[in-house]
Amino acid sequence: MVSNHNGTLRDGIWREMGLRDDEYRLIVEQLGREPDFTELGMFAVMWSEHCGYKHSKNLLKKLPVTGPQILVGPGENAGVVDMGDGMGAAFKIESHNHPCAVEPYEGAATGVGGIVRDILAMGSRPVALASSLRFGPPGGERTRFLFSQAIAGATGYGNTLGIPTISSEIMFAPQYTNNPLCNVLCAGILCHDDLHKGLAAGVGNVVMIVGNSTGRDGIHGCTFASDELGGVGEEGSSKVTAGDPLMGKRLIEACLEMMAEGAVLGIQDMGAAGITSSGAETAARASTGLAIEVSKVPVREEGMTAYEIMLSESQERMLLIVSPENIDKVMEIGEKWGLNVAEIGVVNDSGNLQVYENGVKVADLPVKLLTQAPVYDPEFKEPGYLEDVKRFSAGSIPVPEVDEFNGILTELLASPNVVSKQALYSRFGNDPSEDQTQVQIPEAGAGIIRVEGTSKGLAITTRCNGRVVYLNPRAGTQWAVAHAARTIAAAGAVPLAISNCLNFGNPEKPEIFWQLKESVEGMAEACTALGTPVTGGNVSLYNETQGEPVYPTPVIGMIGLLEDVGKVVTPGFKAAGHKIAIVGKVYGDTKSLHGSEYLDQVHDVAAGDIRYPDLEMETGIVRVLTEGAKQGLFASAHSVSLGGLAVALAQSCIWGQEGARGADIRLGALHGIIEPSHRPDGVLFGESDSVVIVSFAPEHERHIEALCRDNKVPFTPAGTVTADGLVVKRCSACLEAEIIKLGYQDMVHAYYISV
Repeated sequence: MVSNHNGTLRDGIWREMGLRDDEYRLIVEQLGREPDFTELGMFAVMWSEHCGYKHSKNLLKKLPVTGPQILVGPGENAGVVDMGDGMGAAFKIESHNHPCAVEPYEGAATGVGGIVRDILAMGSRPVALASSLRFGPPGGERTRFLFSQAIAGATGYGNTLGIPTISSEIMFAPQYTNNPLCNVLCAGILCHDDLHKGLAAGVGNVVMIVGNSTGRDGIHGCTFASDELGGVGEEGSSKVTAGDPLMGKRLIEACLEMMAEGAVLGIQDMGAAGITSSGAETAARASTGLAIEVSKVPVREEGMTAYEIMLSESQERMLLIVSPENIDKVMEIGEKWGLNVAEIGVVNDSGNLQVYENGVKVADLPVKLLTQAPVYDPEFKEPGYLEDVKRFSAGSIPVPEVDEFNGILTELLASPNVVSKQALYSRFGNDPSEDQTQVQIPEAGAGIIRVEGTSKGLAITTRCNGRVVYLNPRAGTQWAVAHAARTIAAAGAVPLAISNCLNFGNPEKPEIFWQLKESVEGMAEACTALGTPVTGGNVSLYNETQGEPVYPTPVIGMIGLLEDVGKVVTPGFKAAGHKIAIVGKVYGDTKSLHGSEYLDQVHDVAAGDIRYPDLEMETGIVRVLTEGAKQGLFASAHSVSLGGLAVALAQSCIWGQEGARGADIRLGALHGIIEPSHRPDGVLFGESDSVVIVSFAPEHERHIEALCRDNKVPFTPAGTVTADGLVVKRCSACLEAEIIKLGYQDMVHAYYISV
């Protein structure tokens, strides 16, 4: 029997914990009795949206999750892909959005710490981070506070761990003013033989805790993350835990040593819902049960109850499953690294998570019931705003005069979403000149990190344009996947898989759930076409404040493999006299401008019907880029995205080597790939194009053209690399008028304005 030492439950208290009335009735029905206070708290956290995926689980079943490269798919602490030669890469992306909205420093810091421990739990050493951050317009006081504190928190934690952030995507829009997004990806390297999982297998094995002590911080943090801000989130700062990166660093080394010694059978991070989630999930995966004695858990506050200990989300803690003969070894290693380490329970065959307090049973719940929250398929309907935005045509925007293009390009290079964030990256401790594991600066294409002891390189990127997804969730998500794959392939790496972070508003609203549904289906289609299965990720819903949702932002975290890191291709031009060509298709019509940075920044318009990417062409482009890199055909490659062709050309000049910081481009050469209804601003600033800019030695042109032809991808020579300055000339019918002429220093000045 369970001792209900907390007394009779107050009517409706489950609502205060985030449970619905029908969910409480379901709990009573399934248990055959009323839960006690501690048990109710355990259900509340495990059945929260954050832990239970109640509104997304059925949708996520549509995603492709298998492939020959997948070693571990969804359902574990992180996904693992095969890198060949007995090596694998563990990776995952997660959000810490709600905490960053109320306590941005600790929210971002603990977001980094949590995702690092997920990678650690796979038996992998974490080696690289990538981030995808969203804030309101940079001029606002609230944005300056959130931005500065979130960056400081993330850099402070990551730098202390010694893990570089090799890729970062930072964007601004009014829709993120009250709800910033903080998505962090971590990747690690492991040998196949070192793979560990979160399994509480083996009756009689011991449950141990290692790391930090347990406090009252973060109780019901996952419930807080499952509601709109302005609801329970008004008092949300008490739900945000504080991180200790020095403790985190010692924990990483201790756990890696324990696993290397063969002392650990199962391992899981104590993240959201703490001991409750890590215990229930590891037991459920192994079809076992656990008996936990909370009086044995190292605590840092007096008088903590079983409820508080089981729900605490104190950071830097790992749950371990250890055979009895290895207890002393685990204790010795933990103590050597200055960590709390203790036996707190045992694996049994009950199928339940049993909680004892000084020998008295205070909770006894089936782990399958705890880990299988009810799943909902809400009503959905297309949002009314789409009728208005689709009615808009960029044809209503006048074509700029010839003398206006320089100013437009300069404005786009200096826009908050495009402008260099390099000044921030130095704070992330990731200067490639100082860290020999890195290959290029984080903003110049995909982040690349060398795999120690091999010739291999791991490529990482995060991509999503929430504005485009807002205008067409299915097409916009396909563009996010396609652009991520192009970015990885432009470096010469083969795209392997993705981890996603689905940041949306309240799914109980039909319009929001429609956005989520369309986005997931678009992701499934793009990932299937590009051969990049989904290994896991995170769903972050209820990103709303007082009913105002964020842009739907399904961030794509993608990794790729370079067999020979010496053959990496970077986006900067390399030598004057090299040829420049377009791989892919530039449409150049009014539809190309819809949802673009140009319309948003220059004309204050976020509207238009979004073109779908040609996924067959995108697949061909990936093959061209990876095979061309393997053959050493490309001197540079840069995927076109924000700001369109003109911004990408300018960036290739800015990142160019000395003596190769310019380009002479003739738009007339593009007539074979642009639409008859093209307009020059559509060609130069349109973004719904499947395009990569490549440069190469003239003798390679014939081979690249043949490679493109074999893969049914348009190949269009467009100009030449020069020493200094970007010059773009219109077609011969316009007497090749120079519509863009900017010197290298002019572009650098615009691009490197500090955020």
